[in-house]
Amino acid sequence: MNRQSQAAVMFLLGAALLHAGNTDLYLRYVKAGLRPLLLASGAVLIAAALATVWYERRSNRRRGHTHDHPEPKVSWLLLLPLLALILIAPPALGSYSALRSGTALQKPYTYDALPAADPAPLSVIDYASRAAYDHGRSLHGRTVRVTGFLALDPSGAPYLVRMALNCCAADAQPVKIALTGELPPVLRPDAWLEVTGTYTPGLTRDPVNNGPIPYLKVTSARPVPVPPDPYDETWNK
Repeated sequence: MNRQSQAAVMFLLGAALLHAGNTDLYLRYVKAGLRPLLLASGAVLIAAALATVWYERRSNRRRGHTHDHPEPKVSWLLLLPLLALILIAPPALGSYSALRSGTALQKPYTYDALPAADPAPLSVIDYASRAAYDHGRSLHGRTVRVTGFLALDPSGAPYLVRMALNCCAADAQPVKIALTGELPPVLRPDAWLEVTGTYTPGLTRDPVNNGPIPYLKVTSARPVPVPPDPYDETWNK
């Protein structure tokens, strides 16, 4: 792989990063807040590739001839992650990962005021932290709406789950809500549901790490498409 080929690979990688950053594809890899850095990285790679081509052409004109030293053929393997990024959009982590990892629920520093809408739209993390650590004080007398995917433990107990990110999909961890009440007759793991319900006291414990899993009493549930951003970034405030 000569310098021109290296520049071409660099250009394609930069273009792939720009494509991912300008679509929802990047949300399968990193959290939404990193989008500006992803776009900047793509732009820098493209600029570096163009600068490399310009420098090589100018050097060749000065020398009057070129003599490319052979590069190890294994260097072409650098194209494999590039092709994977372009051709394969990995699915978001689902119930298989969620049931093999303990809940990552943590006590937040503060709680925002509950949305005035009825039902109040809450993230899985927001509902779970209010129910587990605030003893549901802000949830009493309110109907909430939460969206996540289904996970069924070995006994068939259903959980509404959202994988939460610190940085990227590699560090994703689940936050779980145990579901009771009016559940659909058929529960399919990894199906996404919009659940409406009310707070109910009590906690169960995650068998993986003994972390708290609060309950939500379901009054209605409906299937929804996988959201553009399948991960939840609502960590400690």
